[in-house]
Amino acid sequence: MKFYYFHLMPYVMEHDEPSSWVTLSNRFYDPKVGQTLYHQYLDQLEYAEALGWDGLCVTILGNGLPLRENPLRIAEEIAMLDVASGGRVISGFVRGISAEYFSTGSNPTHSRERFYEAAELILRAWTEPGPFAFDGKYYRYHYVNPWPRPLQKPHPPVWCPSQGSSETVEWASKRRFPYLMVFTPIKRIAQIYGEYREACQRHGYTASRYQLTVNVPIVVAENDAKAAEIAKKNTMWVFNTGLRMHPPFWRPPGYMTEASLRRMLQNPPPLPSELTFEQADREGYIVYGSPATVRDKLRVFSDELKAGIVCSGMNGG
Repeated sequence: MKFYYFHLMPYVMEHDEPSSWVTLSNRFYDPKVGQTLYHQYLDQLEYAEALGWDGLCVTILGNGLPLRENPLRIAEEIAMLDVASGGRVISGFVRGISAEYFSTGSNPTHSRERFYEAAELILRAWTEPGPFAFDGKYYRYHYVNPWPRPLQKPHPPVWCPSQGSSETVEWASKRRFPYLMVFTPIKRIAQIYGEYREACQRHGYTASRYQLTVNVPIVVAENDAKAAEIAKKNTMWVFNTGLRMHPPFWRPPGYMTEASLRRMLQNPPPLPSELTFEQADREGYIVYGSPATVRDKLRVFSDELKAGIVCSGMNGG
């Protein structure tokens, strides 16, 4: 199993506002605090590299394709980072969480079509010599000819972070893209991994364990009690404050297909702001404990779920 250091780079603050997304006024943002946090986070990422993590995950793991008006800009930005890093970039393709459609004024009913079309354009821009024309429903270019082109061939690895929509499972498996489960209980991860493996079989191949990836917040301390104390305060901040938002922001009309909505309503997950520490612990949303305890808990992901990569969220709030 490989371990990647996952960092949300949050702006950490406590507030009593009903939502941390869309409507939380930017008057609460202090640029000097933000500068300090960014430097701290970059230091943490460098330290993770020194400690031996296999990779580092930052915001390009969640590039919301439908939220950007120019997919070619994404293709160029990722290619530039790939060249500058010597071919170390992994590019996440996501639709973006529903609240971002309010922030960007994007129509959620077009989300999935725009995602598919933008992904096709980016992949072609990375792999086909230009210039060539692209005439889609949402994106039209007479000259697709981005500079630079990525160093990795045929293109940088593409991951699909998700919480289990059947459409994303099918799309990712067809293209052999790794599927990353994010902030999801273990029982749900096992279900979606099973569906992903079945989809891969339908497409004529057996999924590698390195196509099965998971993001889980992890807290390690000298003993279980100290780790629990830290997790209650900091890790639960991510769920209860960082992901707090007005319920309508979670599922605007048209964001989910009817099939995915019906499936979700059969067993609706709790809103992150309502998740308790006890539930998060019991259902495997989080991993915490002494080094020995964390090692044993991670065996579930390796031995039972057969995941190949854990993106460990080591910095919560």
